[in-house]
Amino acid sequence: MEYRCVECGGRMTTLFVQYSPGNIRLMKCGNCKAVADEYIECEPIIILIDLILHKTKAYTHLLYNVIDPQAPSFQGLLWKSTFGFLLLDAYRSLFLERSKEEWGLSMSFASLLWRFQKMLMDIVFGNIMFLSTFLLAMRILFSTFPRPLRYKELLLAIFISSYFKMFLIAMMVWECPSVILIVDLFVLSSNTVALKVITRSAMSRCIAACFSAHVVKFLVTQRCWSWELFRS
Repeated sequence: MEYRCVECGGRMTTLFVQYSPGNIRLMKCGNCKAVADEYIECEPIIILIDLILHKTKAYTHLLYNVIDPQAPSFQGLLWKSTFGFLLLDAYRSLFLERSKEEWGLSMSFASLLWRFQKMLMDIVFGNIMFLSTFLLAMRILFSTFPRPLRYKELLLAIFISSYFKMFLIAMMVWECPSVILIVDLFVLSSNTVALKVITRSAMSRCIAACFSAHVVKFLVTQRCWSWELFRS
């Protein structure tokens, strides 16, 4: 496993030395001379708070020093992250549908079936275009990248950094449509930070890749809405 210093991003062979259970010594980075990964001794809630604050050190700890791309469980983690990503997108689409005035118990079965079909179209086509645009942008913007891009790691970083979508669950008790826009903006910014940590590239390139993917996804879903209005 390739560890990284959370301060400078330098490679590390090990992050700590364990003398006995509960007795460890954190290693220092040979490049910047700082403690390589202080999060090893932190509680998960501290790491979560730093992730919410978009600290690159927290993302480096998570994406490099916790997740091992060479581990047999990596493929399973990727599939689980994909499922969670799509599930939260489905809940987002469901909330948007429920916020419409005509949604209710009086709806006919055919109308209800059409709405679920519309939600499925949003999730499938929206995310296909999102991932396609993201990967295309990566190939264009990072064509001169000094090392080959590992797309599985990039996708996992995007899926995991979309954890802000979990805050949509709060809409079960607090129905405020404007929260969706706030959550979407946080997801965009979190995706950008995660991409910068993985690629060690300029922030402008990371913003361009993530922003273009989110814009295309938005336009595709809006197209689906326009199609529904035309059909109605």
